Amino acid sequence: MKINTIKTLGELIKSGYKSKSIKEELRENLIAKIMNKETVFKGVHGYENTVVPELERAILSKHNINLLGLRGQAKTRLARLMVDLLDEYIPVVEGSEINDDPLNPISRFAVELIKEKGDKTPIFWLHKSERFAEKLATPDVTVADIIGDVDPIKAANLKLSYADDRVIHYGMIPRANRCIFVINELPDLQARIQVALFNILQEGDIQIRGFKLRLPLDMHFVFTANPEDYTNRGSIVTPLKDRIGSQILTHYPEDIETAKLITQQEATKINNQKDFIKVPELAKDLLEQIVFEARDSQYIDAKSGVSARLSIAAYENLISTAERRALFSGDDKTMIRLSDFDGIIPAITGKVELVYEGEQEGAQFVAESLIKEAIKSLFPTFFPEIKKLEKQETETPYDAIISWFFNADEDFELLDDYTDETYKKALDKVTPLNDFLKKYQPNMLTEDAYFVKEFILWALVEFKKLSKFRFAEGTQFKDPYGNFISGL
Repeated sequence: MKINTIKTLGELIKSGYKSKSIKEELRENLIAKIMNKETVFKGVHGYENTVVPELERAILSKHNINLLGLRGQAKTRLARLMVDLLDEYIPVVEGSEINDDPLNPISRFAVELIKEKGDKTPIFWLHKSERFAEKLATPDVTVADIIGDVDPIKAANLKLSYADDRVIHYGMIPRANRCIFVINELPDLQARIQVALFNILQEGDIQIRGFKLRLPLDMHFVFTANPEDYTNRGSIVTPLKDRIGSQILTHYPEDIETAKLITQQEATKINNQKDFIKVPELAKDLLEQIVFEARDSQYIDAKSGVSARLSIAAYENLISTAERRALFSGDDKTMIRLSDFDGIIPAITGKVELVYEGEQEGAQFVAESLIKEAIKSLFPTFFPEIKKLEKQETETPYDAIISWFFNADEDFELLDDYTDETYKKALDKVTPLNDFLKKYQPNMLTEDAYFVKEFILWALVEFKKLSKFRFAEGTQFKDPYGNFISGL
Protein backbone atom coordinates (compact mmCIF):
# COMPACT_ATOMS: atom_id res chain seq x y z
CA MET A 1 0.00 0.00 0.00
CA LYS A 2 1.48 3.35 -1.07
CA ILE A 3 1.77 5.80 1.79
CA ASN A 4 0.05 8.63 -0.13
CA THR A 5 -3.06 6.50 -0.87
CA ILE A 6 -4.02 6.53 2.85
CA LYS A 7 -7.15 8.65 3.31
CA THR A 8 -7.95 8.55 7.05
CA LEU A 9 -6.18 8.98 10.37
CA GLY A 10 -6.94 5.35 11.32
CA GLU A 11 -5.22 4.01 8.19
CA LEU A 12 -2.26 6.30 8.85
CA ILE A 13 -1.80 4.97 12.39
CA LYS A 14 -2.07 1.35 11.18
CA SER A 15 0.59 1.96 8.51
CA GLY A 16 3.11 2.76 11.24
CA TYR A 17 3.81 6.22 9.84
CA LYS A 18 5.89 8.37 12.19
CA SER A 19 5.87 12.13 12.16
CA LYS A 20 9.09 14.12 12.14
CA SER A 21 9.85 17.82 12.15
CA ILE A 22 10.81 19.63 8.96
CA LYS A 23 14.35 20.14 10.26
CA GLU A 24 14.65 16.38 10.84
CA GLU A 25 13.40 15.77 7.29
CA LEU A 26 16.02 18.12 5.87
CA ARG A 27 18.76 16.57 8.00
CA GLU A 28 17.91 12.93 7.22
CA ASN A 29 17.50 13.48 3.49
CA LEU A 30 20.74 15.48 3.34
CA ILE A 31 22.60 12.64 5.07
CA ALA A 32 21.14 10.17 2.56
CA LYS A 33 22.19 12.32 -0.42
CA ILE A 34 25.71 12.80 0.93
CA MET A 35 26.10 9.07 1.54
CA ASN A 36 24.86 8.35 -2.01
CA LYS A 37 27.36 10.91 -3.41
CA GLU A 38 24.51 12.95 -4.93
CA THR A 39 24.82 16.64 -5.76
CA VAL A 40 22.67 18.44 -3.20
CA PHE A 41 22.42 21.93 -4.73
CA LYS A 42 22.22 21.32 -8.47
CA GLY A 43 22.76 24.20 -10.87
CA VAL A 44 24.69 26.33 -8.36
CA HIS A 45 28.28 26.84 -9.48
CA GLY A 46 31.31 28.25 -7.67
CA TYR A 47 30.04 27.44 -4.17
CA GLU A 48 31.23 23.81 -4.00
CA ASN A 49 34.04 24.52 -1.53
CA THR A 50 32.66 27.60 0.21
CA VAL A 51 28.91 28.19 0.62
CA VAL A 52 27.56 24.65 0.06
CA PRO A 53 29.61 23.01 2.89
CA GLU A 54 28.43 25.75 5.29
CA LEU A 55 24.81 25.25 4.20
CA GLU A 56 25.08 21.51 4.73
CA ARG A 57 26.55 22.01 8.21
CA ALA A 58 23.69 24.41 9.08
CA ILE A 59 21.07 21.87 7.93
CA LEU A 60 22.77 19.07 9.89
CA SER A 61 22.67 21.37 12.93
CA LYS A 62 18.92 22.05 12.34
CA HIS A 63 19.57 25.77 12.16
CA ASN A 64 17.51 28.55 10.65
CA ILE A 65 19.74 30.24 8.09
CA ASN A 66 20.59 33.79 7.02
CA LEU A 67 22.23 34.04 3.57
CA LEU A 68 24.22 37.26 3.57
CA GLY A 69 25.57 38.65 0.33
CA LEU A 70 25.32 41.18 -2.48
CA ARG A 71 22.65 41.04 -5.16
CA GLY A 72 22.80 38.34 -7.80
CA GLN A 73 24.63 35.75 -5.68
CA ALA A 74 22.01 32.96 -5.95
CA LYS A 75 20.74 33.40 -2.37
CA THR A 76 17.08 32.80 -3.25
CA ARG A 77 17.98 29.94 -5.57
CA LEU A 78 19.82 28.16 -2.74
CA ALA A 79 16.75 28.54 -0.52
CA ARG A 80 14.44 27.13 -3.21
CA LEU A 81 16.73 24.15 -3.81
CA MET A 82 16.25 23.08 -0.17
CA VAL A 83 12.80 21.84 -1.20
CA ASP A 84 14.58 18.86 -2.80
CA LEU A 85 15.66 17.79 0.70
CA LEU A 86 12.07 17.39 1.92
CA ASP A 87 10.10 14.12 1.99
CA GLU A 88 8.06 13.54 -1.17
CA TYR A 89 4.69 13.74 0.69
CA ILE A 90 3.48 14.50 4.21
CA PRO A 91 -0.03 13.86 5.68
CA VAL A 92 -2.22 16.87 6.53
CA VAL A 93 -5.60 17.09 8.27
CA GLU A 94 -8.11 17.89 5.53
CA GLY A 95 -9.50 21.42 5.83
CA SER A 96 -6.68 22.67 8.06
CA GLU A 97 -5.49 26.20 7.31
CA ILE A 98 -2.07 25.57 8.82
CA ASN A 99 -1.13 22.12 7.46
CA ASP A 100 -1.86 20.29 10.74
CA ASP A 101 -0.05 17.00 11.26
CA PRO A 102 -2.79 14.36 11.89
CA LEU A 103 -0.59 12.70 14.54
CA ASN A 104 0.29 15.99 16.23
CA PRO A 105 -2.48 18.61 15.57
CA ILE A 106 -1.93 22.13 16.89
CA SER A 107 -4.88 24.20 15.62
CA ARG A 108 -8.25 24.27 17.39
CA PHE A 109 -9.92 23.18 14.13
CA ALA A 110 -7.79 20.02 13.77
CA VAL A 111 -7.96 19.09 17.46
CA GLU A 112 -11.78 19.33 17.49
CA LEU A 113 -12.14 17.49 14.17
CA ILE A 114 -10.00 14.57 15.38
CA LYS A 115 -11.92 14.57 18.67
CA GLU A 116 -15.19 14.35 16.74
CA LYS A 117 -14.27 11.87 13.97
CA GLY A 118 -11.42 9.91 15.53
CA ASP A 119 -9.89 7.32 13.16
CA LYS A 120 -12.23 8.47 10.38
CA THR A 121 -10.66 11.95 10.29
CA PRO A 122 -9.94 12.64 6.59
CA ILE A 123 -6.37 13.45 5.58
CA PHE A 124 -4.64 14.44 2.34
CA TRP A 125 -1.01 14.30 1.23
CA LEU A 126 0.92 17.50 0.61
CA HIS A 127 3.69 17.30 -2.01
CA LYS A 128 7.08 18.81 -1.23
CA SER A 129 6.73 21.29 -4.13
CA GLU A 130 3.89 22.95 -2.21
CA ARG A 131 5.92 23.27 0.97
CA PHE A 132 7.77 26.44 0.07
CA ALA A 133 6.62 29.97 0.90
CA GLU A 134 8.43 33.19 0.09
CA LYS A 135 7.94 36.81 1.08
CA LEU A 136 9.87 39.83 -0.15
CA ALA A 137 10.36 42.16 2.80
CA THR A 138 9.10 45.63 1.98
CA PRO A 139 8.45 48.59 4.30
CA ASP A 140 4.68 48.19 3.91
CA VAL A 141 4.57 44.63 5.32
CA THR A 142 2.48 44.43 8.50
CA VAL A 143 2.25 42.00 11.40
CA ALA A 144 -1.20 41.02 10.11
CA ASP A 145 0.34 40.00 6.76
CA ILE A 146 2.91 37.63 8.15
CA ILE A 147 1.50 36.57 11.56
CA GLY A 148 -2.27 37.19 11.46
CA ASP A 149 -5.06 39.35 12.85
CA VAL A 150 -8.70 39.29 13.98
CA ASP A 151 -11.09 38.92 11.05
CA PRO A 152 -14.34 40.85 11.77
CA ILE A 153 -16.09 39.30 8.73
CA LYS A 154 -15.39 35.80 10.02
CA ALA A 155 -16.66 36.84 13.47
CA ALA A 156 -19.89 38.18 11.96
CA ASN A 157 -20.49 35.15 9.70
CA LEU A 158 -19.88 32.63 12.49
CA LYS A 159 -21.60 34.85 15.08
CA LEU A 160 -18.59 34.65 17.37
CA SER A 161 -17.25 37.01 20.01
CA TYR A 162 -13.94 38.75 19.31
CA ALA A 163 -12.64 36.90 22.38
CA ASP A 164 -13.01 33.56 20.53
CA ASP A 165 -9.80 32.39 18.85
CA ARG A 166 -11.79 31.10 15.86
CA VAL A 167 -12.09 34.72 14.61
CA ILE A 168 -8.34 34.79 13.88
CA HIS A 169 -7.22 35.06 10.28
CA TYR A 170 -3.79 33.44 10.00
CA GLY A 171 -0.98 35.26 8.20
CA MET A 172 1.62 33.85 5.83
CA ILE A 173 3.87 32.24 8.45
CA PRO A 174 1.24 30.10 10.26
CA ARG A 175 -0.15 29.05 6.86
CA ALA A 176 3.36 27.87 5.95
CA ASN A 177 3.50 25.51 8.94
CA ARG A 178 5.67 22.45 8.13
CA CYS A 179 7.18 24.35 5.17
CA ILE A 180 10.36 26.20 4.26
CA PHE A 181 9.66 29.92 4.66
CA VAL A 182 11.95 32.46 2.98
CA ILE A 183 12.03 36.16 3.81
CA ASN A 184 14.05 38.01 1.17
CA GLU A 185 15.89 41.27 1.96
CA LEU A 186 15.31 40.97 5.71
CA PRO A 187 16.82 44.42 6.57
CA ASP A 188 13.97 46.06 4.62
CA LEU A 189 11.48 44.66 7.16
CA GLN A 190 10.55 47.28 9.75
CA ALA A 191 12.10 46.72 13.18
CA ARG A 192 8.71 46.15 14.85
CA ILE A 193 7.92 43.40 12.31
CA GLN A 194 11.31 41.79 12.93
CA VAL A 195 10.50 41.82 16.66
CA ALA A 196 7.30 39.88 15.90
CA LEU A 197 9.49 37.04 14.60
CA PHE A 198 11.36 36.57 17.91
CA ASN A 199 8.93 34.12 19.49
CA ILE A 200 8.43 32.13 16.32
CA LEU A 201 12.15 31.52 15.94
CA GLN A 202 12.81 30.79 19.61
CA GLU A 203 9.64 29.14 20.91
CA GLY A 204 7.62 28.39 17.78
CA ASP A 205 4.59 30.34 19.05
CA ILE A 206 2.78 33.30 17.59
CA GLN A 207 1.09 36.22 19.31
CA ILE A 208 -1.99 37.82 17.75
CA ARG A 209 -3.62 40.76 19.47
CA GLY A 210 -4.53 39.75 23.04
CA PHE A 211 -5.04 36.02 22.46
CA LYS A 212 -3.21 33.49 24.61
CA LEU A 213 -2.23 31.49 21.56
CA ARG A 214 0.44 28.79 21.60
CA LEU A 215 1.00 27.26 18.21
CA PRO A 216 4.31 25.37 18.20
CA LEU A 217 4.85 25.94 14.48
CA ASP A 218 7.19 23.52 12.74
CA MET A 219 9.12 25.59 10.21
CA HIS A 220 12.47 26.04 8.59
CA PHE A 221 13.33 29.72 8.07
CA VAL A 222 15.75 31.02 5.46
CA PHE A 223 16.48 34.75 5.39
CA THR A 224 18.40 36.62 2.71
CA ALA A 225 20.03 40.00 3.17
CA ASN A 226 22.67 42.34 1.83
CA PRO A 227 25.44 43.03 4.35
CA GLU A 228 23.73 45.51 6.65
CA ASP A 229 26.57 48.00 6.71
CA TYR A 230 26.32 48.19 2.88
CA THR A 231 22.81 49.58 2.86
CA ASN A 232 21.01 52.62 4.19
CA ARG A 233 17.64 50.91 3.92
CA GLY A 234 17.74 49.22 7.30
CA SER A 235 19.41 46.52 9.33
CA ILE A 236 18.66 43.25 11.07
CA VAL A 237 17.81 43.94 14.72
CA THR A 238 20.39 42.34 17.00
CA PRO A 239 18.04 40.06 19.03
CA LEU A 240 16.64 38.61 15.80
CA LYS A 241 20.12 38.04 14.41
CA ASP A 242 20.96 36.27 17.67
CA ARG A 243 18.08 33.83 17.12
CA ILE A 244 19.20 32.80 13.59
CA GLY A 245 21.37 29.71 13.93
CA SER A 246 23.79 30.12 11.00
CA GLN A 247 24.78 33.16 8.98
CA ILE A 248 26.39 32.19 5.67
CA LEU A 249 28.28 34.60 3.41
CA THR A 250 27.75 34.23 -0.34
CA HIS A 251 30.07 35.59 -3.04
CA TYR A 252 30.43 36.19 -6.77
CA PRO A 253 32.19 33.68 -9.09
CA GLU A 254 35.92 33.74 -8.49
CA ASP A 255 37.04 32.87 -12.04
CA ILE A 256 35.87 33.33 -15.62
CA GLU A 257 35.19 29.63 -16.23
CA THR A 258 32.67 29.47 -13.37
CA ALA A 259 31.07 32.74 -14.46
CA LYS A 260 30.71 31.40 -18.02
CA LEU A 261 29.06 28.26 -16.72
CA ILE A 262 26.46 30.32 -14.83
CA THR A 263 25.76 32.63 -17.78
CA GLN A 264 25.35 29.78 -20.28
CA GLN A 265 23.01 27.98 -17.88
CA GLU A 266 20.80 31.00 -17.17
CA ALA A 267 20.72 32.89 -20.48
CA THR A 268 17.52 32.30 -22.42
CA LYS A 269 18.56 31.68 -25.98
CA ILE A 270 15.84 31.12 -28.57
CA ASN A 271 16.41 27.86 -30.44
CA ASN A 272 16.92 29.44 -33.85
CA GLN A 273 19.48 31.84 -32.32
CA LYS A 274 21.48 28.83 -31.13
CA ASP A 275 21.37 27.34 -34.62
CA PHE A 276 22.75 30.20 -36.67
CA ILE A 277 24.79 32.39 -34.30
CA LYS A 278 28.28 31.15 -33.40
CA VAL A 279 29.77 32.51 -30.19
CA PRO A 280 33.57 32.08 -29.93
CA GLU A 281 34.95 31.13 -26.52
CA LEU A 282 36.99 34.34 -26.48
CA ALA A 283 33.75 36.36 -26.82
CA LYS A 284 32.31 34.54 -23.79
CA ASP A 285 35.53 35.18 -21.85
CA LEU A 286 35.46 38.85 -22.78
CA LEU A 287 31.86 39.26 -21.67
CA GLU A 288 32.62 37.77 -18.24
CA GLN A 289 35.78 39.87 -17.94
CA ILE A 290 33.64 42.99 -18.46
CA VAL A 291 31.62 42.02 -15.36
CA PHE A 292 34.83 41.36 -13.38
CA GLU A 293 36.07 44.83 -14.41
CA ALA A 294 32.76 46.34 -13.28
CA ARG A 295 33.22 44.86 -9.79
CA ASP A 296 36.62 46.56 -9.52
CA SER A 297 35.73 49.80 -11.30
CA GLN A 298 36.32 53.12 -9.58
CA TYR A 299 33.13 54.40 -11.21
CA ILE A 300 30.82 51.73 -9.78
CA ASP A 301 29.64 51.36 -6.19
CA ALA A 302 31.28 48.14 -4.95
CA LYS A 303 29.02 48.12 -1.89
CA SER A 304 25.97 47.79 -4.12
CA GLY A 305 27.52 44.90 -6.03
CA VAL A 306 27.38 43.89 -9.68
CA SER A 307 24.85 41.11 -10.11
CA ALA A 308 25.42 37.92 -12.09
CA ARG A 309 22.26 39.03 -13.90
CA LEU A 310 24.40 41.63 -15.69
CA SER A 311 26.40 38.99 -17.58
CA ILE A 312 23.22 37.01 -18.34
CA ALA A 313 21.39 40.04 -19.76
CA ALA A 314 24.53 41.18 -21.60
CA TYR A 315 24.95 37.76 -23.22
CA GLU A 316 21.32 37.80 -24.38
CA ASN A 317 21.82 41.32 -25.80
CA LEU A 318 25.02 40.21 -27.53
CA ILE A 319 23.25 37.33 -29.28
CA SER A 320 20.34 39.57 -30.29
CA THR A 321 22.71 42.24 -31.66
CA ALA A 322 24.28 39.65 -33.96
CA GLU A 323 20.83 38.34 -34.91
CA ARG A 324 19.57 41.81 -35.86
CA ARG A 325 22.72 42.48 -37.90
CA ALA A 326 22.33 39.16 -39.76
CA LEU A 327 18.67 39.90 -40.50
CA PHE A 328 19.60 43.21 -42.13
CA SER A 329 22.56 41.79 -44.09
CA GLY A 330 20.64 38.67 -45.18
CA ASP A 331 23.09 36.13 -43.69
CA ASP A 332 21.80 32.65 -42.91
CA LYS A 333 24.58 32.17 -40.36
CA THR A 334 26.79 34.60 -38.52
CA MET A 335 29.39 34.86 -35.81
CA ILE A 336 29.68 37.31 -32.96
CA ARG A 337 31.90 40.31 -33.84
CA LEU A 338 33.61 42.63 -31.41
CA SER A 339 31.53 45.51 -32.73
CA ASP A 340 28.47 43.60 -31.48
CA PHE A 341 29.62 44.35 -27.93
CA ASP A 342 28.23 47.87 -28.37
CA GLY A 343 24.85 46.13 -28.08
CA ILE A 344 25.48 45.08 -24.46
CA ILE A 345 25.81 48.66 -23.22
CA PRO A 346 22.08 48.95 -22.28
CA ALA A 347 22.45 45.80 -20.13
CA ILE A 348 25.42 47.36 -18.32
CA THR A 349 23.97 50.82 -17.74
CA GLY A 350 20.76 49.40 -16.29
CA LYS A 351 22.45 47.14 -13.76
CA VAL A 352 25.26 49.11 -12.16
CA GLU A 353 25.03 51.77 -9.49
CA LEU A 354 27.48 54.59 -10.18
CA VAL A 355 29.41 56.54 -7.58
CA TYR A 356 29.79 60.33 -7.92
CA GLU A 357 32.73 60.10 -10.36
CA GLY A 358 30.77 57.66 -12.53
CA GLU A 359 27.73 59.95 -12.58
CA GLN A 360 29.98 62.80 -13.70
CA GLU A 361 31.42 60.75 -16.57
CA GLY A 362 28.05 59.30 -17.57
CA ALA A 363 26.75 55.73 -17.77
CA GLN A 364 27.61 55.37 -21.49
CA PHE A 365 31.24 56.34 -20.88
CA VAL A 366 31.51 53.94 -17.93
CA ALA A 367 30.10 51.04 -19.97
CA GLU A 368 32.47 51.72 -22.88
CA SER A 369 35.44 51.99 -20.53
CA LEU A 370 34.56 48.60 -18.99
CA ILE A 371 34.71 46.96 -22.45
CA LYS A 372 38.08 48.61 -23.11
CA GLU A 373 39.51 47.56 -19.75
CA ALA A 374 38.29 44.00 -20.26
CA ILE A 375 40.11 43.81 -23.62
CA LYS A 376 43.33 45.10 -22.01
CA SER A 377 43.06 42.63 -19.13
CA LEU A 378 42.30 39.61 -21.31
CA PHE A 379 44.76 40.26 -24.13
CA PRO A 380 48.02 39.28 -22.30
CA THR A 381 46.54 35.87 -21.37
CA PHE A 382 46.51 34.93 -25.09
CA PHE A 383 49.26 36.99 -26.70
CA PRO A 384 52.64 38.57 -25.82
CA GLU A 385 52.41 41.51 -23.47
CA ILE A 386 52.54 45.00 -24.96
CA LYS A 387 54.74 47.13 -22.74
CA LYS A 388 53.90 50.76 -22.14
CA LEU A 389 57.45 52.01 -22.58
CA GLU A 390 59.62 50.47 -25.30
CA LYS A 391 62.75 51.70 -27.03
CA GLN A 392 62.03 52.74 -30.60
CA GLU A 393 64.56 50.30 -32.09
CA THR A 394 63.21 47.33 -30.10
CA GLU A 395 61.41 44.79 -32.26
CA THR A 396 57.98 43.60 -31.10
CA PRO A 397 55.70 40.79 -32.31
CA TYR A 398 53.23 43.46 -33.46
CA ASP A 399 55.52 45.43 -35.79
CA ALA A 400 54.28 43.73 -38.97
CA ILE A 401 50.63 44.44 -38.14
CA ILE A 402 51.31 48.07 -37.26
CA SER A 403 53.45 48.52 -40.41
CA TRP A 404 50.61 47.19 -42.54
CA PHE A 405 48.35 49.99 -41.29
CA PHE A 406 51.15 52.55 -41.67
CA ASN A 407 51.67 51.58 -45.32
CA ALA A 408 47.99 50.98 -46.19
CA ASP A 409 46.81 52.91 -49.27
CA GLU A 410 43.34 53.46 -47.85
CA ASP A 411 41.61 53.50 -44.49
CA PHE A 412 40.70 50.07 -43.09
CA GLU A 413 37.01 49.88 -42.18
CA LEU A 414 34.72 47.22 -40.75
CA LEU A 415 31.16 48.30 -41.49
CA ASP A 416 28.24 47.06 -39.40
CA ASP A 417 26.23 45.98 -42.43
CA TYR A 418 28.98 43.79 -43.87
CA THR A 419 27.85 40.27 -44.64
CA ASP A 420 29.90 37.55 -43.01
CA GLU A 421 31.73 36.96 -46.28
CA THR A 422 32.61 40.64 -46.73
CA TYR A 423 33.65 40.91 -43.07
CA LYS A 424 36.05 37.96 -43.42
CA LYS A 425 37.51 39.30 -46.69
CA ALA A 426 38.17 42.66 -45.04
CA LEU A 427 40.07 41.06 -42.15
CA ASP A 428 41.96 38.76 -44.53
CA LYS A 429 43.42 41.87 -46.17
CA VAL A 430 45.47 42.43 -43.01
CA THR A 431 47.82 39.58 -43.97
CA PRO A 432 50.21 39.90 -40.97
CA LEU A 433 47.33 38.85 -38.69
CA ASN A 434 47.34 35.35 -40.21
CA ASP A 435 51.05 34.80 -39.48
CA PHE A 436 50.65 36.27 -36.01
CA LEU A 437 47.82 33.86 -35.14
CA LYS A 438 49.68 30.84 -36.53
CA LYS A 439 52.65 31.66 -34.34
CA TYR A 440 50.92 32.50 -31.04
CA GLN A 441 47.62 30.56 -31.24
CA PRO A 442 48.34 27.61 -33.55
CA ASN A 443 45.58 25.43 -32.06
CA MET A 444 42.82 28.00 -32.38
CA LEU A 445 39.57 26.89 -34.03
CA THR A 446 39.40 28.13 -37.62
CA GLU A 447 35.87 29.53 -37.20
CA ASP A 448 37.00 31.63 -34.19
CA ALA A 449 39.93 33.21 -36.02
CA TYR A 450 38.07 36.24 -37.38
CA PHE A 451 36.73 37.30 -33.99
CA VAL A 452 40.26 36.94 -32.59
CA LYS A 453 41.69 39.04 -35.44
CA GLU A 454 39.30 41.87 -34.61
CA PHE A 455 40.10 41.40 -30.91
CA ILE A 456 43.82 41.93 -31.70
CA LEU A 457 43.04 45.17 -33.53
CA TRP A 458 40.91 46.48 -30.66
CA ALA A 459 43.67 45.56 -28.20
CA LEU A 460 46.32 47.39 -30.26
CA VAL A 461 44.07 50.44 -30.10
CA GLU A 462 43.80 50.20 -26.30
CA PHE A 463 47.59 49.88 -26.02
CA LYS A 464 48.01 52.98 -28.26
CA LYS A 465 49.55 51.09 -31.19
CA LEU A 466 46.64 51.83 -33.53
CA SER A 467 43.82 54.33 -33.52
CA LYS A 468 40.13 53.56 -33.90
CA PHE A 469 37.27 55.77 -34.96
CA ARG A 470 33.65 54.74 -34.48
CA PHE A 471 31.17 56.29 -36.90
CA ALA A 472 27.49 55.63 -37.70
CA GLU A 473 28.13 52.90 -40.28
CA GLY A 474 30.97 51.05 -38.56
CA THR A 475 34.53 51.23 -37.23
CA GLN A 476 37.71 52.55 -38.83
CA PHE A 477 41.23 51.48 -37.82
CA LYS A 478 44.41 53.32 -38.80
CA ASP A 479 48.00 53.93 -37.77
CA PRO A 480 47.95 56.64 -35.07
CA TYR A 481 50.84 58.61 -36.65
CA GLY A 482 50.16 57.87 -40.33
CA ASN A 483 47.93 60.86 -40.97
CA PHE A 484 50.30 63.22 -39.19
CA ILE A 485 53.37 62.10 -41.21
CA SER A 486 51.57 62.08 -44.56
CA GLY A 487 50.40 65.61 -43.80
CA LEU A 488 53.98 66.71 -43.33
